[in-house]
Amino acid sequence: MMESLLIANRGEIARRIIRTAKALGIRTIAVYSEADAGLPFVAEADEALAIGPAPARESYLSQKRILEAARRTSAAAIHPGYGFLSENAEFAEAVENAGIVWVGAPPAAIRAMGLKDAAKQLMQAAGVPVTPGYMGADQSEERLAAEADATGYPVLIKAVAGGGGKGMRRVDRRQDFAELLASCRREAASSFGDDRVLIERYIANPRHIEVQVFADRFGNCVHLCERDCSLQRRHQKVIEEAPAPGLDATTRASICEAAVRAAKAVNYIGAGTIEFIADASEGLRPDRIWFMEMNTRLQVEHPVTEAITGEDLVLWQLEVAAGEPLPKGQDDILMNGWAFEARLYAENPAAGYLPSIGRLDHLRLPQNVRVDSGVDEGNEITAFYDPMIAKIIAHGPNRDAALARLTRACESIEIWPVKSNAGLLARVAADADFRTAKLDTGFLDRHGEALLPKVPDETTIDRAATALAKEGTDPWSALAGLRISGASDSRTRVRIGDHLYWGHVRPGLDTNAVRSGDTVVLFDGGNAWPIGLPVASEVEAHQGPGDGAILSPMPGLVISVDIAEGDRVVKGDRLLTVEAMKMEHTLRAPFDGIVGKLPVAVGARVSENQLVVSVVKGED
Repeated sequence: MMESLLIANRGEIARRIIRTAKALGIRTIAVYSEADAGLPFVAEADEALAIGPAPARESYLSQKRILEAARRTSAAAIHPGYGFLSENAEFAEAVENAGIVWVGAPPAAIRAMGLKDAAKQLMQAAGVPVTPGYMGADQSEERLAAEADATGYPVLIKAVAGGGGKGMRRVDRRQDFAELLASCRREAASSFGDDRVLIERYIANPRHIEVQVFADRFGNCVHLCERDCSLQRRHQKVIEEAPAPGLDATTRASICEAAVRAAKAVNYIGAGTIEFIADASEGLRPDRIWFMEMNTRLQVEHPVTEAITGEDLVLWQLEVAAGEPLPKGQDDILMNGWAFEARLYAENPAAGYLPSIGRLDHLRLPQNVRVDSGVDEGNEITAFYDPMIAKIIAHGPNRDAALARLTRACESIEIWPVKSNAGLLARVAADADFRTAKLDTGFLDRHGEALLPKVPDETTIDRAATALAKEGTDPWSALAGLRISGASDSRTRVRIGDHLYWGHVRPGLDTNAVRSGDTVVLFDGGNAWPIGLPVASEVEAHQGPGDGAILSPMPGLVISVDIAEGDRVVKGDRLLTVEAMKMEHTLRAPFDGIVGKLPVAVGARVSENQLVVSVVKGED
């Protein structure tokens, strides 16, 4: 085994590699950019070197700086993790030429599988089924259009050097082909420096299934079962699971054996993943599952494979890189139970999944499941790298049990003030269609609106009122539910997010709220709701107990008003739109009712949290 290991990566994967390396007694060396100096992986390594400014091209993508760090620390080996330089054949060769052990795929295999057209041709020759389409050298628009016609619409145009969902266009009609081809080529040239494309049949009900393979330098090659990565958004995986639901033993054997043939065809060494696309319109069948691509590295979702096999894949990587044979043969690798991995991101699903940056003033991650995280409370989420906060991994004896654990884990997450997708993950895990495995890669597109953060329910509103009371606030001082010429009641106005509600203080109700600076935050089902009492002007503007006070989420300009006072609206109707920093934010009716106050008009400048419209429930 090597004596020292430099991890050419950051965040959660760096921590993951450090954990296994330390268990083996290997000296660990971290490299970090200026932006990452305070992250846990830097402190957890035995030695750490700064390698440049925050931009990845000047740090984690700088081959020269990483190799210099390896030389200065006398690193015996380099582990690239995933992303960055992990699939860069030139870097792999440079590491080996420097006399350093490369904990990754052979450079020749990286090159062979790096271009989608060449990889597919290689797989065809090895007897691995590939998606119908065209991957020839003739890149003229006329030839590509003719091949698309022959394949049959809809088709996918894909960059041969593509990845991460870039360089990909769906074409439904022949008349749109030329325009989308040009668009795909522009993006491919910009992202990969290569505008060549291939044509594939578009699969209407696609499932994304991948097989973990492992090979050593002695000719041994095994698979560690499959994973289902169908739950995606814009071709980026969100929740992965192992094994794949609905996959029978015959089909499993077929694709796993094909994956091993694929790895052997490129004389593979180390950890790799063979990705397949399946037409699930008639169930999962061997004749409707095709090779898509190979990832010549460790995958983000490798923990679900570790959970169901009980194996440490990073340990396997280090042993194989050190020249040892695979720890186990195929017959010794057993599958036990079910596992899910949910990717917890710093993003705002309610605002088009915009990344959310800032300091993690409050961070509580689940305690009863495996959590692979790259950050701790107090760390900063920056705009320079992938906004992943953690991976939540739940294992159970069967799919239902594992999914129940995942749901509870995601519901328990607390993050503030950075926004996250925790609430979305919890709702996906609890969704009836997901629980019955009615899924394909379009699941989130179809269910997206229903899975976004909801208006708080009655219990959440009462929890907010109760939490404010426990904070020592007097919720009845000017906020009592008094109606002119009407009887008083015990309800109180509370603000949750951007809206006002009527809630009850219920002393026996459990609450989960913390104070962060001047803000009280209520955590509920993975959501983080800032709560407070309305200011006097907001109270005076709303005398009816069913009012829905809608506040501007940001300072800006009112660019459209779609309603008038007295109009009847239905939940979800567009009321008005505010623009700021070239971003439009549409405000919608929180429930069925009648427009009450409308104190703004088109062209009005509004401040953050200013009342812009109120909706009164019809029964009030």
